[in-house]
Amino acid sequence: MIEPVTLSAKAITEVKHIMIHKNIPEGYGLRIGVKGGSGCGGMGFMLGFDKPKEGDISYDVEGIAVHVEKKQTMYLIGLEVDFVEDAETRGFTFINPQEANL
Repeated sequence: MIEPVTLSAKAITEVKHIMIHKNIPEGYGLRIGVKGGSGCGGMGFMLGFDKPKEGDISYDVEGIAVHVEKKQTMYLIGLEVDFVEDAETRGFTFINPQEANL
């Protein structure tokens, strides 16, 4: 099974926290995808909670169901989702090793 996206320990902790405290419905998992892709901003990544859909690759990361659209896999391979919390920033970040090759 291909797992195109990995989650850091901090990201796993935060996703589980959100799923419990924001009442994410049973059967939903973490959807990771691509947004944009045109103009100067280039491609970006998105996170959300969603049910699995036909054409998804779904896998489990420490009890979290992760869903990605199969057609977006080539843009997501090697991506790591991290969570940062410091004095200036709080949120998920995306570490994309492919950017270094562009």
